[in-house]
Amino acid sequence: MAHDSALFFGQFLRDPIRVGAFAPSSWRLARSVCAPVPERGEPVVVELGPGTGPFTAEIQRRLAGRGRHLAVELNAPMAALLAARFPRVDVVHGDAAELSGLLAERGLGQADVVVSGLPWAAFPAALQHRLMEAVVSAMSPAAAFTTFSYVHAIPLGSARRFRALLAERFEEVVPSRTVWRNAPPAFVFHARRPRV
Repeated sequence: MAHDSALFFGQFLRDPIRVGAFAPSSWRLARSVCAPVPERGEPVVVELGPGTGPFTAEIQRRLAGRGRHLAVELNAPMAALLAARFPRVDVVHGDAAELSGLLAERGLGQADVVVSGLPWAAFPAALQHRLMEAVVSAMSPAAAFTTFSYVHAIPLGSARRFRALLAERFEEVVPSRTVWRNAPPAFVFHARRPRV
């Protein structure tokens, strides 16, 4: 949607480190990132950094009214847009590092799936570790974690550091094929069995 692209680009210009991209993710990337969301049962799905909602829409499609969907967005205008657009989603304008507390406030235990739209490769090491600790602490032993990285970020030291962090904190990490029809092209990390 044109309005989403304009909002996303404007917020990127204001704070490129926290926003991390100049355009919303494509539906193709959303399908790949959200693949671990189960289509049965009553899962607790956490979404970090939903932006304008392409992953949110796919998660809602897969849940089809089941389970709980908590979306944590640090950017106030994007959080407001999400809350208005997705009334079935519990949208929190807050910090992903507070994830365990946000789940506890809602009487929820651990997450079954954590879907991340956060720009991990843009973060310094200390923030990567702080956020990953929050993610792992909030996950059930059999939970899945998915996130993505842009192809152009592969050679960056911060991106290599994040890949090492994933391997350290999860027993299984599988990268997807490149999603070329995204701006910019990206690939997905599917991680399972967190090491607490």
